[in-house]
Amino acid sequence: MTVSTAFTRLGIAALAVGAALIVLLSVLPSSEPVSVLRQTISQYGLTDNSWIFNLAVLLVAAGSAAIVGVLRSQRRLPTASVVLGGLWVVGLLVIVAFPKNNWAVNAAGTLGGLLHRYASVVAFVALPIAVLLAAAQAFPDAPRRRALARLLGYASLGWFVAILAALPVGAAMGVVAWWEIIPLGLMERGMAFTEVIALVALAVPVTRVVTRTPELAVTG
Repeated sequence: MTVSTAFTRLGIAALAVGAALIVLLSVLPSSEPVSVLRQTISQYGLTDNSWIFNLAVLLVAAGSAAIVGVLRSQRRLPTASVVLGGLWVVGLLVIVAFPKNNWAVNAAGTLGGLLHRYASVVAFVALPIAVLLAAAQAFPDAPRRRALARLLGYASLGWFVAILAALPVGAAMGVVAWWEIIPLGLMERGMAFTEVIALVALAVPVTRVVTRTPELAVTG
């Protein structure tokens, strides 16, 4: 097994464990119940299970960094995708460093809460665009895999656009709490998991290519 293969597999494993921990949080008892339907994933960071939330996000950040690094070393990522992938990783780290504002305690908001919000937006937008830009270079001779990567990238952006659409709809309806007219928690989770799957979709073929190379060399 080469170093690239090992890092790719570790990256995918980190993403899988991080995603599994987020799912686990939805069933674990906590000091403050979190609604999967209505409340965002970051709400877990305000409970006594915050350490699990932080660990999950850090695992996703580490796995993402490993995969982006391997894809770049394999020349399967354009520079723009590397930069955007970096923004995704940095955004995740900021989310951990600055917890979501607890509106029940501080209605005015905090600087840390503001940084958390903007980091979330940057991260959730950066990764799908990175995937879309990388699809052609990552899969020059695999149209189906290229199409799958693009589909996942567009699906991720679709979740984000659907959430944003609630803003003007809420304003038109005269609703101040726009997030209450949509299942915000469920939609954000759908977006997050779609983006993780999109990143894995880019990484899996790299693992297969690297592991098959020695066999080709021997049989040839």
